[in-house]
Amino acid sequence: MLIARHSRRRSVGQVHPGVAALVCAVGLWAASAWAWDRDRLNESAARLSPRTQAQVRAMMQMADRAAALPDDAQRLTLVNNFFNQRIAFRDDQAVWGRIDYWATPLESLDKGQGDCEDYAIAKYLTLMEAGVAQAKLRMVYVRAQFQGRAQAHMVLAYYAQPEAEPLILDNINPEIRRASQRDDLSPVFSFNGEGLWTGVGSTSAGNPLVRLSLWRDLLARAKEEGFQ
Repeated sequence: MLIARHSRRRSVGQVHPGVAALVCAVGLWAASAWAWDRDRLNESAARLSPRTQAQVRAMMQMADRAAALPDDAQRLTLVNNFFNQRIAFRDDQAVWGRIDYWATPLESLDKGQGDCEDYAIAKYLTLMEAGVAQAKLRMVYVRAQFQGRAQAHMVLAYYAQPEAEPLILDNINPEIRRASQRDDLSPVFSFNGEGLWTGVGSTSAGNPLVRLSLWRDLLARAKEEGFQ
């Protein structure tokens, strides 16, 4: 499984020059801790609907339960199950009327729908709120073998140690498994709030510049909602 074999971090200077330029321009790798502003999140949800406000409260209560658990493995399971069960998979064209849109957790819960990026984003931000270190989490773009064909997909990877084999949180396969048990996935690149790593593969999951620009825009919207 390639995710397990390519966990060594590369510096920004080893990434495509265009990606390095984007990093410098927008401060993509700001590593400040994320701590939810609960009052602001409630206000943001209340502007949408009472149902959304109830969903966001459930998310915050779940994050508190996760933070109280004794280890990361239990936190991963609780957060993974919460979003897999509350968000129905739909592509961005159906939900947002666009080819590619990265939703905040609040937006995903409001719609009750989202695609692979939206699951990964919601799990990432919630696990950090629950006390999991950002350095242990990476969004990973992969080529997934699904229903007999390869397609672009995103999962969330958890690394107990920098060189450890990661655990994979996914919406296609809801069971958390080690990367070596997911031979249906081949990584292309991964990132979090601290850096970008490259995988291998002859096929592309899309232009990294576009993907990282979406990440920048997502973080700005999330902070406005109270994920800060």
